[in-house]
Amino acid sequence: MRIDLLEDTWERQVPHDQFDYLRRNAPVYWHEVPDDTGFWAITKYQDVKAISRDAHTWSTQLGTAFIRTQTPEFIAIASLTLLNMDPPKQTRYRRLISAGFTPKMIAQLKGTIQRRAEKIADAVLDKGGEVEFIEDVAQYLPLQTICDLVGVPEEDHALIFDWSNRMVGFQDPDFRSTPEDGEIAAAEAFAYCDGMVEERRKHPRDDIITALVQAEVDGDRLTRDEIDSFFVILFVAGNETTRNLIAHAMNALITHPDSYRDLAAGLGDEDLWRTATEEFLRWGSSIHNFRRTATRDTELRGQPIAAGEKVVTFYASANHDEEIFTDPHTFDIRRDPNDHVTFGGGGPHFCLGANLARLQIRSMIRELLRRFPAAEHAGPVRRMRSDFINGIKHMPVRFSS
Repeated sequence: MRIDLLEDTWERQVPHDQFDYLRRNAPVYWHEVPDDTGFWAITKYQDVKAISRDAHTWSTQLGTAFIRTQTPEFIAIASLTLLNMDPPKQTRYRRLISAGFTPKMIAQLKGTIQRRAEKIADAVLDKGGEVEFIEDVAQYLPLQTICDLVGVPEEDHALIFDWSNRMVGFQDPDFRSTPEDGEIAAAEAFAYCDGMVEERRKHPRDDIITALVQAEVDGDRLTRDEIDSFFVILFVAGNETTRNLIAHAMNALITHPDSYRDLAAGLGDEDLWRTATEEFLRWGSSIHNFRRTATRDTELRGQPIAAGEKVVTFYASANHDEEIFTDPHTFDIRRDPNDHVTFGGGGPHFCLGANLARLQIRSMIRELLRRFPAAEHAGPVRRMRSDFINGIKHMPVRFSS
């Protein structure tokens, strides 16, 4: 079988056939990359978890999260973000920014998320049920939630949306104007955050930027550059990924109408909505993979791996590992247990906003099903060209009541 796990493949579909083959025959597979260094593709669930939890052997700081080698300018910016740090630097940074993700902070957003989800679903009803799902539904709740969390005024929401698209869409011509556009977008976002940091120092508010400005652990505080970098990664991780999770959840329900009907009939069944939400996450992993770099000569499943070589863990494959999940290619809203790795395989890079994402997905999908007992595609679904973000660009949907 020809193995190609680069961006053109993902634009067509998730390559489950390739992953099935690799898990059976070559779970540690050397993948060539044209005009770049290759990488080891890691496709088994237990290996993904083991690598995720061993930052001493598998570094994110020695490169970036992306498969392809980036420019020195990009790496300089990326090195300021949590995704591209190793302990102990990453541990310090995570402890400080955790001040913005306390249960109290998330609880404060619960009512707002519910009201915003209701408003978005009502707008779909006002349009007669036929919408471009990404533009009219999926993009709004994550963007609004992150802006509420950070304290970005509504008139600037479009700026945040544009920056996040340009930063993650550098492989997709629909989202970029030049190859350097992602770096330009990040610089613009940094400058915007600088202004917010300065304003919050003078006039504190009940938002995450204020929490980060004031955060202190053992006398240690975040620098302005560190707050800027977290601002950028928050909008990529909290906006872009959750938007795609909502889109994949609805796409899964449309392509599995029995599950749609069961959920619509069980709006008050909290256990069903809990298991359904976890299956949405397993089925539509928002991030394809995460790259690390070997810090020393080592081996995995008997395969030697040299220091400095790229190692890429594939979440979509791990989430369909037959050794872990019964009938992994079956969408099952009652699947339990469901210990997927959509938010990472544990360890220092496990997603800080996992519970916030769960709340948004559940709220948005439930409000739509409350108003519409059925839905269908009203046109072709178009996927994002990216070997990092599992994105849907266009998904026309016709809801019926």
